[in-house]
Amino acid sequence: MENVKKMIDDRVHKYYWNNDYNCATTMLKILGEIHDVELHQQALDAALGMHGAGQYGAQCGLVEGVLMFLGIYGRKNNIKDPETIKRCYLFADEFNREFKSLYCSKLRPQGFEPENPPHLCEDLTRRAVKFAAQFIDKIN
Repeated sequence: MENVKKMIDDRVHKYYWNNDYNCATTMLKILGEIHDVELHQQALDAALGMHGAGQYGAQCGLVEGVLMFLGIYGRKNNIKDPETIKRCYLFADEFNREFKSLYCSKLRPQGFEPENPPHLCEDLTRRAVKFAAQFIDKIN
């Protein structure tokens, strides 16, 4: 697990600073790497649109990325839809308990202002990806 934690830290930094990915895309790509799930470009394109919801203050891309991944992971592993839906509900519930919100407006209360430093959510993203990876390990 220590190697996975280091990989998560490294990938979050790389994906934010080198690739300028948003949090949903970063989450999807790292979970895909950890669980050997190929992500099609359309899924990554869809994750791009979630950045606007986060900037609006709605559901955080760190949550949305995991929910998308759970759907993709469920299909890849022949998990029945009701079980995937249950896993998504459980993830949202556990994320909310751990991080005290599902909303970007609460998780990033300073919003998206031009004077904010770049990639303000890097530490939160590291913690959230580790949390998501542990959740997926636990439910399997």
